[in-house]
Amino acid sequence: MENNHTSVSEDKAAVDLDVDIRPAAPPLVVPNTPEFELAELGEGERPADIVSRANPRSKIRVTAILVALNLSMFVSALDQTIIATAIPTIVSSLGTASGYVWIGGSYLLAGAAAGPLWTKFSDIWGRKPILLGSSMMFFCSSIICARAQSMKMLIVGRSLQGTASGGLFQLVMIVISDIFSMRERSLFMGLTAVMWTLAGAVGPVMGGAFTQTIGWRWCFWINLPISGSAFLLILGFLDVHNPKTGLRDGIKVIDWFGSLSILGLTLMLLLGLDFGGAAFPWNSPQVICLLVFGSLMSVFFVYSEKCLAKYPLMVLDIFKERSNIACVALGFFHGFISTAMEYYAPLYFQSVMGASPLRSGVLILPLIVAQSFVAILAGIIIHRTGRYLEIIRLGPIIMTVGIGLYVCLSATSSTGEIVGFQILAGIGSGVLYEPPLLALQAFVPQNNVATASSSLGFVRSLASAMSVVIGGVIFQNSIDIRVDALKTPPASLPSNITDLLSNGQAVANIVAVNLIQDEGQKILVKETYAWSLRNIWLFYVCTSALCILSTVFIKKQVLSKEHEETKTGIKPME
Repeated sequence: MENNHTSVSEDKAAVDLDVDIRPAAPPLVVPNTPEFELAELGEGERPADIVSRANPRSKIRVTAILVALNLSMFVSALDQTIIATAIPTIVSSLGTASGYVWIGGSYLLAGAAAGPLWTKFSDIWGRKPILLGSSMMFFCSSIICARAQSMKMLIVGRSLQGTASGGLFQLVMIVISDIFSMRERSLFMGLTAVMWTLAGAVGPVMGGAFTQTIGWRWCFWINLPISGSAFLLILGFLDVHNPKTGLRDGIKVIDWFGSLSILGLTLMLLLGLDFGGAAFPWNSPQVICLLVFGSLMSVFFVYSEKCLAKYPLMVLDIFKERSNIACVALGFFHGFISTAMEYYAPLYFQSVMGASPLRSGVLILPLIVAQSFVAILAGIIIHRTGRYLEIIRLGPIIMTVGIGLYVCLSATSSTGEIVGFQILAGIGSGVLYEPPLLALQAFVPQNNVATASSSLGFVRSLASAMSVVIGGVIFQNSIDIRVDALKTPPASLPSNITDLLSNGQAVANIVAVNLIQDEGQKILVKETYAWSLRNIWLFYVCTSALCILSTVFIKKQVLSKEHEETKTGIKPME
């Protein structure tokens, strides 16, 4: 297939499926296929899927759109962290610890798997209806979670929530890229990063407050006014192009093989990691089959996108550029680490320090505040200078040092140490939320920007899900190793105490552990928790070092202030 600059009359116009978000760039090179043509709009050789807005939106409309997008981002991130301090109480209330990791893991897993699908749906049917659909789905699934009477029902609700969250996260970033230039979007993406980290800050506090006062179910009821307000603002003010694509025509061009394979690989890999060493031994047929077939599904996904899919979920050609691979790798490792800090720090506060859920949420504020401040500062700097590389290379170094200090946390660490370590880690982590996406967009052809953004969002979400699951596996396996030692001299703890930690019950029994009367026994148990968490942080230090390595291969580019908007949708040629 030969690429060239296509110019045809408007009456023969049809919009290509692979129309994605496109900031200003050199003339677009697009495929000249027999099924689809790009149409010419206005003067010159501007393709129809690039629409220059002569009349900018009013400040009121832009403000309303940004409020809606940031509310959507906020509520998507809020449900990732609000249950962190509430999990022990939720487990106790529902009467089982079986599958507790999936209260958080199912949300992250579903979001990771669904993100690319939402993006492709928005390419076919337009950003606005798909964003409204994901918002409504989030609203309804929050009700399911709030009314859950069993662990299974809660996990189903969380899976649906996560599916909707994947759409909110991806489409917020894509709509911002649709509306604003490369230089401008650095600032507004910085604002979404603040919303993300702000949700991380208030989430544990809100979760702890709800748990101790009106009940853990309000961790989900609170979503209704937030997501409902975002829905109404999107409905009334978002004015991006909406194609009139028929349902049947749209369904025909969905990459079904790619969709099924990406769902299969994420589900099987994460289930295999979750079961390993916990529900089943690592050498059991169940774990081996899940990991092997999950890996094979990743091979099939690549084959499907490369050879089978006419309109793939991921355009693999973007990974021919080394800088793009480095950006995606950086996003993966950063998502892996940032989720771990927000998810497992509260476990340290409650198990080792004996903090209540509310105090646990307060203690994590230094991390989140540092991330929020630095994220918006990075956005301002990039907005003014157009430079991102220096920020990208500095962040992982600071983050690695901060995570390295987490290894020093013990049963006797002071509050000052905890606050200082979190601030340092938060500074390094905060600058890495949006710059990798900007660096990726800077080196991607215009017709692949949305797909590239979706790919980065997918691997970042997948990393978050993997982080929660792998961290949980390391923690519980470490607990089991230490429990065996506690049963023998010199510790010789009674079975009624060691049973609180065995068989995956360590998280569920945090409250009971803090009620141990014998002070010597309580210290031994707290040291067991601290040692197990130390193993988690050692693992994440190594991962953070890979962030540093990734930045070496990212190229320099000065971001443009120019911008042209896009059309989406398909129209088969008869």
